[in-house]
Amino acid sequence: MSQDKEENHLIEERRKKLAELRQVNEAFPNDFKRKHLAQELKNEFDEFSKEELEKKKGKGVVAGRIMLRRMMGKASFTTIQDFSGRIQLYIRADEISNYDEFKNYDLGDIVGAEGTVFKTNTGELSIHVKKLKLLTKSLRPLPEKHLGLTDTEIRYRKRYLDLLTNPESLKVFKTRAEIINNIRAFLLADDFIEVETPMMHPIPGGATARPFVTHHNSLNMDLFLRVAPELYLKRLVVGGFEKVFEINRNFRNEGLSTRHNPEFTMLEFYTAYVDSDFQIKFVEKMFKAITKSLSHKTNIFKKAFHKLTMDEAILQFTSLKKKDLDDIKKLKEFCKAEKIKTDAKASQAIIKNEIFETLVEEKLLEPTFITEYPIEVSPLARASTINPEVAERFELFIDGKEIANGFSELNDPEEQAERFKDQVAKKDLGDNEAMHFDKDYIEALEHGLAPCAGVGIGIDRLTMLITGTESIRDVLLFPQLKNK
Repeated sequence: MSQDKEENHLIEERRKKLAELRQVNEAFPNDFKRKHLAQELKNEFDEFSKEELEKKKGKGVVAGRIMLRRMMGKASFTTIQDFSGRIQLYIRADEISNYDEFKNYDLGDIVGAEGTVFKTNTGELSIHVKKLKLLTKSLRPLPEKHLGLTDTEIRYRKRYLDLLTNPESLKVFKTRAEIINNIRAFLLADDFIEVETPMMHPIPGGATARPFVTHHNSLNMDLFLRVAPELYLKRLVVGGFEKVFEINRNFRNEGLSTRHNPEFTMLEFYTAYVDSDFQIKFVEKMFKAITKSLSHKTNIFKKAFHKLTMDEAILQFTSLKKKDLDDIKKLKEFCKAEKIKTDAKASQAIIKNEIFETLVEEKLLEPTFITEYPIEVSPLARASTINPEVAERFELFIDGKEIANGFSELNDPEEQAERFKDQVAKKDLGDNEAMHFDKDYIEALEHGLAPCAGVGIGIDRLTMLITGTESIRDVLLFPQLKNK
C-alpha cells in the first residue's frame, strides 16, 4: 500500500470512530477543566522519591495530545504532550469505566486525565489515572514518531505539525517570544513609550526598498505596505515623544533567501538628545541584558564588541591599500577582479559600499560595529561634522549578519528635502528602491525635530543568531512560500 493510500485508509478509519462517537457522546466536549501543566507537576514532584510520592498522594489534572502508547492487555502507559512538555499516564482497565473506548483512541487524540502523581520503578513521574475523557478526535495521523517531520518544506507549510513533533522547533519559537518580551521590558524600564504606527502608507519611506502596493477602494488611492516605520516614529519625536519604540512588521517586495522574507519583524526605537555613539553603547547594553534571563543560554554577547570604520574594515578584510580607497579607478579594477557588479556611473562611495557588502560583511564574525558609512547611502542620517562625506551611522554585525542599524537623525528640513530630491532623481533613472519625496514629513521637520538618534533591529535575524539557526524560515512561524 502506498503512503498516500495508507494515510487515506487511516483517515477513513478515524472518521468511522468519530461517527460512532457522535452517536453516543458529545464528539468535541469542552467541559474538562485542566488544572496542571506537565512541567508544573514535574517542578512540584520530581524531587520526591517513589516512596515519598506514595505517601503524598499528590493530584494531577492534565490535558494534552496522545504522542506515545504502550498497551499491555488490561493496562496502558500513555504519554501526552501539552505546551510545557510531556507526562506519562498509567491507565488500568479495572479503574476507569471507559477503558474499552480508550483502546480505540489514536495517536494525536487530545484527552483530559485526572489521577494521582507517582513514580514508576524506573523513576519516571507519571499520573495514575482515575478519570479519562476524550476531548478532541484527531482525524489525521501524526508523522511517523521515529522519523518526525523531516521534510523541510512540509515543516514550513504545516508548522503546526513541526511544532508537535520537533521539540527543538518549539524551543526556537519560545525563545523568540522571550527575546521580544525581554526587549519590551528593557525599553519600558528605561521610560520608553511603545506605539503602533500605520502599516499602510500613502508614500513609502523610511528605507531604500521596493514596496508592496495595494489599493483602497473607498478612497480610490494606492497605498503601500510599510517598508519601515521610521518617518512616522520621528513625527512622534517632533510631537514630544522623546523615547519611543515599536515592534512590528515591515514589508519589502524583494527576493527570498535564508536571510530575507518579504515580511519581517523589526524593533525601531528613537531617543531625543543623544547621538549614534550613545546608541552604540545602548545597543550593547541592551543585548547583554535581554539574553541574561533567556531559557536558551548564549555566550554571543559576552564577547568583546569591536568598532571599525567602513574603510578600516575594508582594509582589514580585503587586499586593498589605504591609498586605493581614494582612487576610483583602482576601486573599479578591484571590483572587476573580484567579479563585483557596479554601475559604470557609480561614485567612489557607492563602489566602496558595494565592496564592503560583498566581501567584508560575511567576515565580521565577532560582534562588530561598523561606522562612517557614506552619506550617499544614508539619506536619512546626519552627516558627520568632522567629515561631511560620511554619516553618523553604525551597523552591528555578528556572525556575518547585520543585526542592527542606527544613526544620528537628520533634523535639518532643508537638507532632508534636498536628499529626497536626490532620491527622486535616482528613482527616475530606474532605481526601484529609491525613496519618494515625503512633503508631509518635511513639514513635520519644519516644526522642529530635536537632536536624536534611532536604531532598527531585525527580530528575526536576532533570533537566528541566538538560537543558532541558519535560515530565517526556521524562526518565522509561517514563512512566505511559493504556491504549489
